[in-house]
Amino acid sequence: MQPQRATQPDRTLRFAVIGAGMAGILAAIRLSERGHDAVTVYEKGGTVGGTWRENTYPGLACDVPSQLYSYSFAPNPDWTHPYSPGPQIQQYFERVAADYGVVARTRFNDEVTSLRWDGTAWQLTTAAGHRDVVDVVIAATGVLHHPNVPVIEGLDSFEGHCFHSARWDHAVTIDNARVGIVGTGSTGVQIISAIRDRVDALVVFQRTPQWVLPMPNDPFGPELLERHQDLDLLRATHAKLSELFGKFSNAVIDADSPEAAMIGQACLDNLETNVRDPALRERLRPDYRAACKRLIASPDYYDAMQASTVELVTDPIVGVEPDGVRTADDRLHELDVLVLATGFHADWFVRPMQVVGRDQRTIDDFWTPRPLAYLSMTVPGFPNLFMINGPNGPVGNFSLIEVAEYQFAYVDQLLDRLRNGAATIEPRLDATEALEAERVAASRQSVWVTGCRSWYLDDRGVPATWPWTFDRFREVMAEPDWSAYAVT
Repeated sequence: MQPQRATQPDRTLRFAVIGAGMAGILAAIRLSERGHDAVTVYEKGGTVGGTWRENTYPGLACDVPSQLYSYSFAPNPDWTHPYSPGPQIQQYFERVAADYGVVARTRFNDEVTSLRWDGTAWQLTTAAGHRDVVDVVIAATGVLHHPNVPVIEGLDSFEGHCFHSARWDHAVTIDNARVGIVGTGSTGVQIISAIRDRVDALVVFQRTPQWVLPMPNDPFGPELLERHQDLDLLRATHAKLSELFGKFSNAVIDADSPEAAMIGQACLDNLETNVRDPALRERLRPDYRAACKRLIASPDYYDAMQASTVELVTDPIVGVEPDGVRTADDRLHELDVLVLATGFHADWFVRPMQVVGRDQRTIDDFWTPRPLAYLSMTVPGFPNLFMINGPNGPVGNFSLIEVAEYQFAYVDQLLDRLRNGAATIEPRLDATEALEAERVAASRQSVWVTGCRSWYLDDRGVPATWPWTFDRFREVMAEPDWSAYAVT
């Protein structure tokens, strides 16, 4: 999607963009292109980048190809790998935010704590006591930045160093140390591969084995780096990768699809071919379908798990003691460092920010027992509030940058009603509930309900994500169904 042509809106609207991560940067850029000057970005951290600013653990990388995990209007010729390391991604967002004037619009270190609809506008308050009144809120708060710290008996008693992977303590030396890692999702896998040769001993506490898709990630050679200076080529590559990943959606929404079978076979071959010890192989073998959990992509995870420094522990953790972790076999694993690679509260969205809409109803109340939004972007009773990558959107191994671009293009069409004189716009409750019922029914065909526990599943065991093809997502994002909205 190329930048919008700058236009001058008929109505002057005041905007608050909450969050200066990937989606917030995008929103600020698009609003500027549409001629909006009264735009303030509120960011709780000291710089842009969101999850890429907050996660700095060893081995951090993206599991979506670099040339797709880029804004369509800002191709990056400087990626060094097919799947780029986290620091490069952070640098990319910092550069784009600076080049497009987003940094100048941003209030850093000023977290929004409250939003209240007063009947005509949103009253905004920050932790620093700043107040603002805006017509429109774009909530680009992300989902992977509230660490999920597990409840483990005795965790506070550990006398070594303990931290969540998203709060990596770089003052702690892991070289030649005894390190334990709780969790074998994407983050755990990346850390294990990165530090296996640095530590004296690495104890991997695995609750559930993961299917791993082999992902070669050799550095780009000089010739390819030279070719990447051709931005037209990068845009064409972006488009091709988009189509390729769109086809992947067939594998996750239809558990019986040929694509699902192909991915499953690739993961099985990876396990059977690359894990030599039969006993270890069986301990690493999942008992659920590939892609039921978010698919792990790694060039060397199985190599890492066979390193002499690495021990796989599958007995459940029963507690943490001053000297280490005790497991159900009554063994004490003595450690110097304990890393919690245990993910995030992915269902918080705009929370813990207090959001109060019409009739003093809070979003916590509306989201009891679970988050709900029309097409993941708007919520009945909360006028002129738009979310990027909100509840139940496409998150399954897609590029969230591409998802965000489509979503903002859709939101921009809704904003046209406000630019042209409307006071408010919000989704109708009946339309929201009807779409949710359709979404829940469609989810029953997906690979996410084939027998695993994952962060995709809500309290009912229903996948909290888009259950249709990515092609359908593009079609729905092309033009709003205006009958689903109330405009005043």
